Amino acid sequence: MARILIYTSPARGHLYPVIGAAVELTARGHEVHVRTLAPEVDRVRALGLSAEPIAAAIEAREMDDWRGGNPMEALELAMKTFGERGLLEVDDVGAAMEATQADALLVDTNSWGAQTIAEASGLPWATFQPYFTPLPAPGVPPFGPGFRRSTSAPGRVRDALLRRLIFSKMDRVAMPAVNEMRARLGLEVLGSITDLLLRPPRVFYFTTEALEYPRAHWPESFRLVGPARWVPPADPPEWLPEINRPIALVTCSTERQSDRAIVEAALAGLPRNGLFVVATSAAYGPEEFTGATTPNCRVERYLSHGPIVECARVVVCHGGMGITQRALSQGVPLVIVPYGRDQLEVARRVEHAGAGVRLPPSRLSAGTLAAAVTRAESMTDGAKRIAAAFATAGGDTAVADGLEELLERRPATVA
Repeated sequence: MARILIYTSPARGHLYPVIGAAVELTARGHEVHVRTLAPEVDRVRALGLSAEPIAAAIEAREMDDWRGGNPMEALELAMKTFGERGLLEVDDVGAAMEATQADALLVDTNSWGAQTIAEASGLPWATFQPYFTPLPAPGVPPFGPGFRRSTSAPGRVRDALLRRLIFSKMDRVAMPAVNEMRARLGLEVLGSITDLLLRPPRVFYFTTEALEYPRAHWPESFRLVGPARWVPPADPPEWLPEINRPIALVTCSTERQSDRAIVEAALAGLPRNGLFVVATSAAYGPEEFTGATTPNCRVERYLSHGPIVECARVVVCHGGMGITQRALSQGVPLVIVPYGRDQLEVARRVEHAGAGVRLPPSRLSAGTLAAAVTRAESMTDGAKRIAAAFATAGGDTAVADGLEELLERRPATVA
């Protein structure tokens, strides 16, 4: 059996996807150590895992891409965040490796410093990717703006030009920090973000081809394992059985961005459709919403989505990968109002799969949201098709199997 160090960036959306795999590895007899954001350490320990917080300075460097005025500015801010955190991660991961005497590492795709020291260590290592990959491929629109897929000649020209523009921006912002980390550890210089994405011996990609754009082939290192299924355990709310209308679950991002308008539009528009709105406001206080106390509405800051999704007719959200795939796992269609990050790509793929509706924030109102929900309710068959694909994808078992394969290939001098 092996000692495995799991290292995440300071975001619940990057911790929760890997917890199921950590529990599975522990059940197989491995000793699993987790490094993650401080407020979640006790929750991880309660699952029988060893856990410690990442360095406070890393957690203090907040993701501020919401300040960007457009997708390109937001992308630049995100790259800067990962770079600045990464420079701190090198020492933090090194200390964690020494403390745990790790035999293998599983690290967040957004933790560039963790990836660098994992590669330099000579130990078996892998990354996990809980959002749609930016890895370029023919026929796949360039990552970021959420363009509709096009196979026409003009579409291919558009993709080629924009891919060059977007990736050159990413490379200019990201690669100096990445290569500074690599130089510190005596590793070769990388030329691009694409090189960084292809560096891990194994990439556990938390989705399936049913929700992806078609590619001629995937890199040998990629394993599409389906969505992560672990959620914080929670009993259904006491008030849930009292609701006598179909439920629309409405969510905001747990990391602050300008998405409170989703809840405001839902509270104003969806009860008119005969729906009961259950909303989680996350980064915003429920008291900030004037419609929160009206009939057929309930706003909570935090609420386990699992029991609500199971009985929801539709989910309205910002397009976070976690809530999106959780809804689709239950065959529930979505309306996605994407504000930034990977949400533009999530919204397009759900639309492409025929499992939901994309509604741009610029068009969001009580009326347009109500109309989009009506359209989404007719897409249950598409959502159920995705659910069937998810059910056979492997999930936590596939991640554990993949890590054990890497461990079996350890050189004798490392074992």
